[in-house]
Amino acid sequence: MPRLLVTGGAGFIGANFVHYWLREHAADRVVVLDALTYAGNLGNLKTVAGNPQYRFVRGDICDRELVEGLLREESIDTLVHFAAESHVDRSITGPGAFVQTNVLGTYSLLEAVRKVWLGERTVARHRFHHVSTDEVYGSLGPDDPPFSETTAYAPNSPYSASKAASDHLVRAYHHTYGLSTTTSNCSNNYGPYHFPEKLIPLMIVNILHGRSLPIYGDGGNVRDWLYVEDHCRGIDLIVSNGKVGEVYNIGGRAECENLKLVQLLCEHADDEVRARPELHSRFPACPASRGESAASLVKFVTDRPGHDRRYAIDSRKIERDLGFKPTVSIAQGLRRTLAWYLGNEDWWQSVMDGRYQDWITTQYQRR
Repeated sequence: MPRLLVTGGAGFIGANFVHYWLREHAADRVVVLDALTYAGNLGNLKTVAGNPQYRFVRGDICDRELVEGLLREESIDTLVHFAAESHVDRSITGPGAFVQTNVLGTYSLLEAVRKVWLGERTVARHRFHHVSTDEVYGSLGPDDPPFSETTAYAPNSPYSASKAASDHLVRAYHHTYGLSTTTSNCSNNYGPYHFPEKLIPLMIVNILHGRSLPIYGDGGNVRDWLYVEDHCRGIDLIVSNGKVGEVYNIGGRAECENLKLVQLLCEHADDEVRARPELHSRFPACPASRGESAASLVKFVTDRPGHDRRYAIDSRKIERDLGFKPTVSIAQGLRRTLAWYLGNEDWWQSVMDGRYQDWITTQYQRR
């Protein structure tokens, strides 16, 4: 049975992947390595904490000695690399952390697995799967074809540049050293456990609290949206059946302008809150609690520097070669996400006020 090391497994996509893998591959061993920075949250993994097949280790992916020790101790044969600084706005104000984690962190992991898997030959077969982003391809015009695996890289932010660099390192370690690697470039994810500074969860929280809904520029920026569980299924297909050395794009086939996305979310929130009187007392400032529409909260703000106009993924390769298809439409996914946030208020309130930090410090030490 595979024995996985999941880096960044306490983050949004990583945690969803851990939940997915332990559910779909119950006999497999899953070890999570996460530094628990601002976006890493052990609350994302509370429901799997008692699973004997799961282990959490707090640590930095740049700590090569720690990583090498885990590879040996746990007989890891599959590493799924989610750990990354990922917020574009943060990369604009503080690019150094993105270079450190996304570039040097990936390099450190590659060196660790090269030493243990190739140098010491402790496992017969191995796989290093690197999770990247469609942002490495740059920006599309309104009539341009979607990004494919052969699209030239043209990153426009410090975040996407750092991810592009890590992609190239993974490719180089396969071609130079023979490391068994795969890479996936995905479109924008959304769903449970999404950190509240990101667009969709931020809009949900602000709607419920009656706060303004800030939209960059004219709201016409287009993204392809991928429900996070669909993304996890795509990674599973790549790790299990993908060809070594290949890159696979994973998309949701759900392009949508930011303004239209927010308007759709407002409609869902209005319908849900109006239909459930108990929510009126929980969220009295929500427009629907007062018989108004959440769309009244939309506010256009100054666009961010270098804001890419459009992303779109051509996922025909993974669909053709591995049988992947997104199963959750944008309307379904937004309703599921809204329902999850309404049912897990304690989680997002705790994330926003930092209550988990003291718990993290007292409950877990690196081991």
